[in-house]
Amino acid sequence: MPENRVIMLTGSTDGIGFETVRRLATPGATVVVHARNDEEGAAAYQRLVNSGVDSRRLQPAIADFADLRQVADLAAAVADTYPQLDVLVNNAGIGGTNHRTVTKDGHEQTFQVNYLAPYLLTRLLVNTLAASPVGRVVNVSSSLHRGGRINWTDPSWKRRYNRGAAYAQSKLALTMFTAALTELEPKIHEAISVHPGIIATGMLPHYSYRGRPVSEGAEVLARLADPDAKVLNGCFYDGRLPARAASAAVEPEAVGKLWRVSERLTLLDQRRTDRA
Repeated sequence: MPENRVIMLTGSTDGIGFETVRRLATPGATVVVHARNDEEGAAAYQRLVNSGVDSRRLQPAIADFADLRQVADLAAAVADTYPQLDVLVNNAGIGGTNHRTVTKDGHEQTFQVNYLAPYLLTRLLVNTLAASPVGRVVNVSSSLHRGGRINWTDPSWKRRYNRGAAYAQSKLALTMFTAALTELEPKIHEAISVHPGIIATGMLPHYSYRGRPVSEGAEVLARLADPDAKVLNGCFYDGRLPARAASAAVEPEAVGKLWRVSERLTLLDQRRTDRA
């Protein structure tokens, strides 16, 4: 890996994210290690160093994705620190709660943390990504996106909330965002989405009772996040291999509609103005 590559990975404190950081934090790379709060960030940093990772390869970053103001502040801090960002891995995610939870921004929590927050973070970091010859976005999706649908009239599930449906919608939206980046955001050089496999993490109950080792999911994600790795722009990966995404994830009219709806729900234009 050439010198001075910068990779940002959200949701880095445990599971696949933590193990992926261990693989990416090699000589010549700086990994921005995102955590939800200071305590989780400090604990993850210490565990990484104790496992043998060179502390000089790590740059902690804090933001609770249930608060979009913190997401905007995170984007501003990264853009101010690094002239360019080579790869952004949108890995942070939650499985959702049994009962509907609303964020301070007024959105259903699963939809915001799994989709609206990475949408906002990516859009605010577009220029920083564009400054890199790689400029890649990797969205960690799920095979469950194929069973999802966008609840256009009620994306925050004020009526008939269902944990599984909310999760599937969030991952479908993130996969659609991948298509949108390739079609509607010319500054982004590469965007892909990936289902890393059925892995034994806290998300396992959404899939199965048994999962493969975390190391296997991290190996997949680290390969796709390696700036030197060749990827198929706009592709959905199932593990190591390109696969077919849900038809809804690549339908141009729906993709464009979600792009516009997301701008409104995240107050993107206002946050850009505040940043300027």
